[in-house]
Amino acid sequence: MTTKLTAEQRVIKQHVWLMNEPKYCQYAGIFMLGNTTVTGKVPTACTDGVNTYYGNKFVNSLSDAHLRGLILHENLHKAFRHLVVWKGIYKQNPKIANMACDYVINLMIHDSDPEGREVGLPDGGCLDEKYRGMDAQTIFKLLQGDGNGEGNGGSGQDSQEPEGFDSHDWEAASELSEQEQEEFGKEVDQALRQGALLAGKLGGNTSREVLETLTPVVNWREALREFINSTSSGKDMSTWRRPNRRWIDSGVYLPSSVSENMGKLVVAIDTSGSIDNNVLSQFLSEVMAICRAVEPESLELLYWDTRVAQHETYSKDNYDAIMQSTKPKGGGGTDVEPVPKYIRDKRINPECVVVLTDGCLGASWGVWDCPTLWGITEKNITSPIGVSVYVG
Repeated sequence: MTTKLTAEQRVIKQHVWLMNEPKYCQYAGIFMLGNTTVTGKVPTACTDGVNTYYGNKFVNSLSDAHLRGLILHENLHKAFRHLVVWKGIYKQNPKIANMACDYVINLMIHDSDPEGREVGLPDGGCLDEKYRGMDAQTIFKLLQGDGNGEGNGGSGQDSQEPEGFDSHDWEAASELSEQEQEEFGKEVDQALRQGALLAGKLGGNTSREVLETLTPVVNWREALREFINSTSSGKDMSTWRRPNRRWIDSGVYLPSSVSENMGKLVVAIDTSGSIDNNVLSQFLSEVMAICRAVEPESLELLYWDTRVAQHETYSKDNYDAIMQSTKPKGGGGTDVEPVPKYIRDKRINPECVVVLTDGCLGASWGVWDCPTLWGITEKNITSPIGVSVYVG
């Protein structure tokens, strides 16, 4: 005899399914934030941006695929902090604000499983291709009739658009203090970084939208600008070595910037035992930021502890795949000396090296033959070699 699961048991079961699926495990940490409540007091589902609520009757009316889609929907509101980021449009029109946020995340859910066989959207969801690539504010204006679309004249009352299958508790979200919002934002950021690493290990992908939310700590374009100025005599971010490609077709020869002329770059990541997964995921988001900022011709990614434990090479056309394809190795003691020796022995010849570390290196910082920029997580540690920046 098969025992029928309660609504709460079904919600728990589908959370577990999503966390173990490569396509969705990037949100595993988000599922763990806040409280999840199944109750008879909620008609369908609701989130206040921190906690999620599911109506037990609504849960029991859904297939497993639609329940997974519902859970993912509520948690994407949390992941992108919709109820904090878009509180301005909520104050103008709560219903249209709800719809605008739903359109953004429902396209993501639909794209993850277009046929809806494993993860689908419950009936009544806001889903329309015409809003692809737009943020919630842009969609809000179109729904109001303030943009280039037809909209509904700003009232939201006569719209033929679906209103969505859930509700958003903007009032509860607004009760959070600025400090509480900031702290939760940090928890969300950390959960997404961890999820990106987990997705890579399980062979899944991290969505473009998630990667864009992982804000790097360091402005690498500015850091590298100052670094190049300080290490390259008589040079700055511009060079005549390669003409600026934007103007050369017009017969105008101007110097190119660092984003157009950076050659081979080495990034050496500390994976010794003192580096936990949180710090490692932060380092990888910094690597992505470096690649976006200066677009080196190629990236040599080294993982090291007391040796170079892993060496990966990436070209411009696959920088976006780093989070998914990289395989960090290490976990032993800490000795940076083998890193510059490895670079010499392999004749890598980079234009410069960026070392990401906690700075707990003991007495030796290595012997380097090329300009070296250190990204260090400890505030009070600086390298006696090269240039140091704080990665907090």
